Amino acid sequence: MTKQDRAVRTRLALIRSAAEQFEARGYVRASLAEISAGAGVSSGALHFHFANKAAVAEAVEHAAARALREIAARVRGGDGCALQRLVDVTHHVARLLCADVVARAGLRLNAEAVAGRVRDLRREWRECVHELLAEAERRGELAVGMPPHRSSAVVLAATTGIEVLAREDPGWLARPSLTDLWHLLLPCVAAPHLEGALDPAGTEPDPGREAGEKETDGALEEPDRAGLALR
Repeated sequence: MTKQDRAVRTRLALIRSAAEQFEARGYVRASLAEISAGAGVSSGALHFHFANKAAVAEAVEHAAARALREIAARVRGGDGCALQRLVDVTHHVARLLCADVVARAGLRLNAEAVAGRVRDLRREWRECVHELLAEAERRGELAVGMPPHRSSAVVLAATTGIEVLAREDPGWLARPSLTDLWHLLLPCVAAPHLEGALDPAGTEPDPGREAGEKETDGALEEPDRAGLALR
C-alpha cells in the first residue's frame, strides 16, 4: 500500500469514526480524542487531515451530501411514471440512512447547521420532491385538486417527520413503515387511473437491511477517494 493509499484510508476511517461519535454523543460532546481513537489513529494523524472538529463535521456532511445527491440524480434522470419514481427515491434514501452512519450523521449535522450552512440538504430534498411532482402533473398523474405545491407539502411533512423520528427509533426507516406511509398518501395524490398501478413498496428489490445486514460505507465509496487523496 502506498503512502497516498494509507492517507486516503486514514481519512475515510476518521470520517466514519466521527460520524459514529456525532450520532452517539452529539456534535458538542464528541471529542477529537474519541474520534481518533475510534479510527485507530493518533491525534497527530487526525490533525494532519483536519484542523479542528468543525472541519471533521464538514467532511461527514460532505460525504452524506454526495451520497444523497447521487440517489436524487439517478431518479431525476430516469423515465417512466414520476410518482413511482418519487416513491422509489424515498425508499432509496431510507435504505441509505438505515445502512450508513455517515449519511445519518451528515444529514443531522446539516439540519442543525453545525458546520455552518454550506449546503441545505433539506432544501435540496424539497426541490427533488417538487420537481418530480411537477413532472407528475405534466404527465397527468396527480389527482384533481392536488397540484405540486399542495402534494409536495404533504410528502415533505411526512418524509421529514419520519427522518426525525428515526433518530430515536430506526424502525421508522424500515421498508414496511415507508410502504404504509405510501399506502396512505398515494390515494390522496395520484390520479384515479393510476389506482393499482403504483407500488408503495418501491419497484426495486430490497437489499435486505431489515434482515440484519451490516452497515455499509455508502457515503464513503470510491467517487470520494480521488478528492480525498489530494488532502
